[in-house]
Amino acid sequence: MTYVFDTTSIRSLQHFYPSVFKTIWDGLDGLVQQQNLISTREVWNELGRQNVSADVLAWAKQNKQIFTTPNAAELQFVAQIFQIQHFQSLIGEQQRLKGMPVADPFVIACAKIKGGTVVTEEQLKPNAAKIPNVCAHFNVPCIDLEKFMQQQGWAF
Repeated sequence: MTYVFDTTSIRSLQHFYPSVFKTIWDGLDGLVQQQNLISTREVWNELGRQNVSADVLAWAKQNKQIFTTPNAAELQFVAQIFQIQHFQSLIGEQQRLKGMPVADPFVIACAKIKGGTVVTEEQLKPNAAKIPNVCAHFNVPCIDLEKFMQQQGWAF
């Protein structure tokens, strides 16, 4: 199974200190080596603009190959997402005005095209334009970090 990580889930890893939760980090590294944990270039760009722990930034830099550039099929799917007017609000006004990176549609498209599962800390909210809502609309599996760890069989 391929997991496509959103910025929120990568950022949440900072709560799992590598010196204490070595099993998590070893497990993540194993999934990266198996090419079962990926993300997108836009997540990389978002991480660079956010307050993220040194441990998470170091891990991201060591695994920069997981942050893929969208292929043509993914870009076409992003366009399909934005054909739905309600989902156009995935890009906030400030993000548009300031030219800030927006990873959400690319994460969803990556998972859809590559047959993966989105991992995000966003929650499904009625009538919202959030990752879980878009995933539900397009039948893309979507879980949070806790469910991801459960699926890996990780327990501490």
